[in-house]
Formats: sequence, structure tokens, C-alpha cells
Amino acid sequence: MDKFVVRLPKGETPKQPKSDERVYKQATIESLRRVVVIEDILRYKSTLELPDQSKENLMNALTELSKKIPSKEVLRSTKIGHTVNKVRKHPDSEVSSLAAKVYTEWRTFIEENSNKPSIEVRSDKQSEGLRSNARRLLSEALEVKEDSGLIDNIEREVFHQSSRLVSSSYRRTIRALVFAFKHNPDMRSEVKDGKISVSQLVSKYKK
Repeated sequence: MDKFVVRLPKGETPKQPKSDERVYKQATIESLRRVVVIEDILRYKSTLELPDQSKENLMNALTELSKKIPSKEVLRSTKIGHTVNKVRKHPDSEVSSLAAKVYTEWRTFIEENSNKPSIEVRSDKQSEGLRSNARRLLSEALEVKEDSGLIDNIEREVFHQSSRLVSSSYRRTIRALVFAFKHNPDMRSEVKDGKISVSQLVSKYKK
């Protein structure tokens, strides 16, 4: 790359930007609270519903959910409100407190702003078909029912780590996991027993 030298009049020094100047950051549409990506909602729901989740995973899911305010329609179709409400009874006080905060904030907003629309982002039918096939392959390899929370959680984590795209990376990661499940009985047992977290599992086989 070419370099340019700016010559200043004798005795003049370059102006430095003021340290107290306000820096503006470009907001993305997904950063807006009323823009809800359905896939993200379902992923966090799957995390909250999976048995024996670590406190860290639960807190992370609830923290991300607290950044969004789903519409009444999204709450009804995904049942995420019911899931968060159940977590309010979690034995860990921090988890239950955060769940209560999220649930109360959502309910209050819906009651006060029921007429305000929200923007929902959903996957297309072709992507959903490919993802459904991936769940079937994972289910067969792991030897658990396809509609189990574990399979749902694993596939959604793969999709998330693949930038929410059914890309070549997504397909290669699914194939790697299927191969590992079929040929590594010890690892298969660890996943079923929850001895390895879903996020760690997917990160390990991410292609």
C-alpha cells in the first residue's frame, strides 16, 4: 500500500482527536429489542429446557432473552414465556431471579404496548427442510428420539455457530458429529449423560 507524507507548516503539530469526543456505533437491525429472530428464541428455549444445564448456560440464555421483547404472537407460537416462567422456580437464586425479571418485563410490556408491532425473522422452508434432515441423522447416530430436547439443542447450536446459515460449514459439522456419534461409544454416552456441554461439543467438531 502506498504511504503518503503530509507536510505541515513549520512549527505546526498534527491535531489529535479530542479524547472526550463522542463515538457513535452503527446499530444493526438485530440489535433492536423489538426485532426478534425466531431461531434465537427457540435456541434459548431449547437451552433452558434441556435437563441438567449448567448455571452458566442458563444465565447466558436468560441474559440474551432479556435483550429482546417478543410480541404476543411470538410468545404464543414459541411458548418461550412458559419456559421462562418455569425457570423462575429454579433452585439457584440468581437463575430464578433473572428468569423472574425477564418474565415480568415481557408481561408488563405486552400489557402496555399490545398494539405495537414487532419484526420477526424466520428461516425459509428449504432451510427448515435441510435442518430437519440433519436432526434425523443426528438422532439416528446418537440413538435418541428425534424430538428429544438434546437433538434439538445440538442442531440449533450447529446452526448458530454456522452464522445461522445452512452452509457448507453447517453440513460438514453435522457430518462430523454424525460420524463421531456412530464410531465413538464413549463420547456418545458422555453427550447423553450431559458430561460435555452442547456448545463445547459443537465447537470441537466445527468445520
